[in-house]
Amino acid sequence: MSFAGKQAIVTGAGSGIGAALCRALVAAGAHVVCTDIDGAAAEQTAATLGGNARAARLDVTDAAAVQAAVDEVVDRAGRLDLMFNNAGICWGGDTELLTLDQWNAIIDINIRGVVHGVAAAYPVMLRQGHGHIVNTASMAGLTAAGQITSYVTTKHAVVGMSMALRSEAVSRGVGVLVVCPAAVETPILDKGAIGGFVGRDYFLQAQGGKPYDADQLAHDVLRAIEKNKAILVKPRIARAQWLFARLAPGLMNRLSMRFIESQRAKQLEARSEVRYK
Repeated sequence: MSFAGKQAIVTGAGSGIGAALCRALVAAGAHVVCTDIDGAAAEQTAATLGGNARAARLDVTDAAAVQAAVDEVVDRAGRLDLMFNNAGICWGGDTELLTLDQWNAIIDINIRGVVHGVAAAYPVMLRQGHGHIVNTASMAGLTAAGQITSYVTTKHAVVGMSMALRSEAVSRGVGVLVVCPAAVETPILDKGAIGGFVGRDYFLQAQGGKPYDADQLAHDVLRAIEKNKAILVKPRIARAQWLFARLAPGLMNRLSMRFIESQRAKQLEARSEVRYK
């Protein structure tokens, strides 16, 4: 598959994986609409990419707005080739600290946001007879880790939705890829930390290494689209963890419990240090 001249929409393009996807797509010759609820961040991403990138503010929880974004591309270019449902948030902390408003927010963005993207783009692609839908999930959609329970819930939903949709779509000319990275160099965990949660360091300690580079992941995503893969798991150690979780779920759960206890101890220690300063 050549990306030259392809028409793409990327949600959550203001930073992290979304911004990296925009960079990779434009470098490959695609025309990209960089969207984000933070319109200024979307503009900043597009401004660095030249004439093949445009920015638009988009709240993925607004189904009509997502439909309008898709319709605009189709009206202007005559088609939509690639839909990247990437926008997402994460709450990190003990589950009892989450409010219902926080639960509703993560469900609205991480699940309904993807649903809205699929509902708007998939019928267009079926009429065209071609297209590709790419949904950003996480290793949290393949395994289960405490203190990000709401995130795990939503990302499991995205994985299930993507795999089910793919079984319908591929024979009709539409590809579906779900992206499941471990920790990536993005601010998502730090933005949603509650109750002394250690943020980005949580995933880094769980995977035992530095975060995966967002631009490398974006390159991997484009290659996975070219190969019409169903699922992309990166880095390699994440694939090993996924396999281990499938083969020995009970043992994986016990290891997860030990990890959570160690995280709680570190959080208590950090709070004590702050209290006595």
